[in-house]
Amino acid sequence: MIEARALVPGDLIQVTEGDRVPADARLTDGAIITLDESIVTGESVPVQRDPKLGGEIFGGTLMTSGHAIAEITATGARSQVGRIGAALDVVPPRAPVQREVDHIVPRLAVVAGVLVLGLVVLRGATDGQWLQAVLSGITLAMTLLPEELPVVLAVFFALGAWRIAKRGVLARRSAAVETLGAMTVLCVDKTGTLTKNQMAIARLVTDELELEIGDVGELPEAAHELVEFGHLACPSHATDPMDKAFATLVARELASTEHVHPRWVAQREYPLQAELLAVTHLWQDGGKQIVATKGAPEAIIDLCHLPPDAAERWRARASDMATHGLRVLGVARGTFDGAELPASPHDFDFTIVGLVGLADPVRPETAELVARCRAAGIRVVMITGDHLETARAIAATAGLADGAITGAEIESQGEAELVRRLRDVHVIARAVPAHKLRIVSALHACGEVVGMTGDGVNDAPALAAADVGIAMGARGSDVAREAAGLVLVDDNLRSIVDAVEIGRTIFDNLRTSVGYLIAVHLPIAAIALIPPMLGWGALVTPLQIVFLELVIDPTCSIVFELEPPAVDVLRRPPRRTDVRLFELTHVLRSALYGLVGLVGMLVVVALGRRAALPVEQIRALAFVGLVVGNVAILAALRTRPLRANPTAAVAIALVAGLLALVVEVPWFAARFNLTPPPWGWTVVVIAVTVIPVVALGWARDLRARGGATPVMRESPLVLH
Repeated sequence: MIEARALVPGDLIQVTEGDRVPADARLTDGAIITLDESIVTGESVPVQRDPKLGGEIFGGTLMTSGHAIAEITATGARSQVGRIGAALDVVPPRAPVQREVDHIVPRLAVVAGVLVLGLVVLRGATDGQWLQAVLSGITLAMTLLPEELPVVLAVFFALGAWRIAKRGVLARRSAAVETLGAMTVLCVDKTGTLTKNQMAIARLVTDELELEIGDVGELPEAAHELVEFGHLACPSHATDPMDKAFATLVARELASTEHVHPRWVAQREYPLQAELLAVTHLWQDGGKQIVATKGAPEAIIDLCHLPPDAAERWRARASDMATHGLRVLGVARGTFDGAELPASPHDFDFTIVGLVGLADPVRPETAELVARCRAAGIRVVMITGDHLETARAIAATAGLADGAITGAEIESQGEAELVRRLRDVHVIARAVPAHKLRIVSALHACGEVVGMTGDGVNDAPALAAADVGIAMGARGSDVAREAAGLVLVDDNLRSIVDAVEIGRTIFDNLRTSVGYLIAVHLPIAAIALIPPMLGWGALVTPLQIVFLELVIDPTCSIVFELEPPAVDVLRRPPRRTDVRLFELTHVLRSALYGLVGLVGMLVVVALGRRAALPVEQIRALAFVGLVVGNVAILAALRTRPLRANPTAAVAIALVAGLLALVVEVPWFAARFNLTPPPWGWTVVVIAVTVIPVVALGWARDLRARGGATPVMRESPLVLH
């Protein structure tokens, strides 16, 4: 036993049942083997390989029966799995919000440059004090350049990824976290996501009985033969979930009976084949040879050569079991007296024993989670390889609406017809991973924002093409995880729903935070621009701007990131893909908060000049107005009480303490070129700055409680 990474082409390896093939190889010796190649090809049926024919096996596939010697032919990136992974090695796109910020920031910088240059030239030409003009220009530049935006984005996406990680979802790309809020269709695999992925025998049907396993405390004698031969048709060391289900039932019910045969010797296995969906095992008991087979009911009926009426009766029973959400297997027994083993199971004389229904129970919370998705405007589509009737029964248990299509129909229909069919589909049965990419493309043509789950290598193209690719972390392949934007740690639908809630909250809070930055930058920029143009001198200094933008603004921005989800976050439609952070109406409504506070502050400054207050006191009034207005905008833009986000109270107290320190402590006041103003003036500037802004927020909340429109629910910044 060595590490797979130590293998090189030309090495010989031994592989046996239950082994994961470590690299691509060519069979050189051994018996006929069967392989589960679903991780590479997407085919759910194991395939047969004959060492005598020099068959090829691929790295990552699972040996389900047999043993062989093979020579390594390719490893790493040169293997079949590696080549698929290399094809997906692309640079992930930046999130739409990041692209929007990349577009906006340079343009704002150009506007800021023009305004700064104009201010410097105007003031320098007016009074000849070019040094003061340059300082005023630097101050204005500091107020206009939106340097906080990249920081805010990084903080929001990083903390958002941390939040969804705590819910069992790992975010590999920030774009996926953002897009979660706009997702309209979620395509999920049935097994393990909607179900428990714990196969168990639920029903037994023979000519004599029809038995629900949960209805009896002890298995009746009439059912023993069916369980016995079903178990004999399994390999000695079970790896398949259905084989494990037989082993579990035998250990529980037949351990002390004559129906368990530890001394029988396995003679030959006839593996599952595409043309015969059944597994046959030949056993020797002394001089007797016993044959057991299990597989699809149609295959077992064919092997038993039943007359038409009997065949139809067994088909009807199998169909009835499938409508109850069971995976149905037929079981047959036979004997063999010849010396030379036949080449095909068709040469044995079989008698049907009965049908076995296996269930992979739907998770108890699945129906509730599907209902939450429906309330959030997200259509859940179940993709499964099960029979159509089985898929419909499971879908009904999971709370999915009717509307189904099969993999065969997907292959046979044209693009336009498939797009039309998928508009109201909730179940896709008899599907293979190769169908997923076409499903994603058709849903995109419908105008949907698509989330797609997957675990195999063959799922990777669909995961990469989906707006939100979600790989299974517990059972997924490395290639699938590499292609996906999100990885589920527990493969549970609940984690996806929680991630959608967090994704929507992130965008809501980010949009609020951007509105806050717009609202607070307006009065800062205006105080830096208007007084010098009016000949009042510079009322803010670079140090004050640094204090505001490096201490106050980040402190308050964190408050918005920590805002809890809105009460209706999963009861409203997905966000439209054309909704942007910097829409004109959004910018204007945000700026209104800053404008209202600015007007009151300028009035107080003008009155202070008229009252002949010293310039240091007027500068202190402007500084107090800016800081207090910052806090007022914070309070006005929030829509939740303080107890819902205690960080807001902490931020307000911190800002108040810092303001008192800077204005009232002489050493700090001197560094900021301030002199504490009379208390009466301080109270006035606080009142005219805070009251109008907070009243504006209250008016918005009252209108919202009186009858919020869909736009209001989409963004807490919208005024009516």
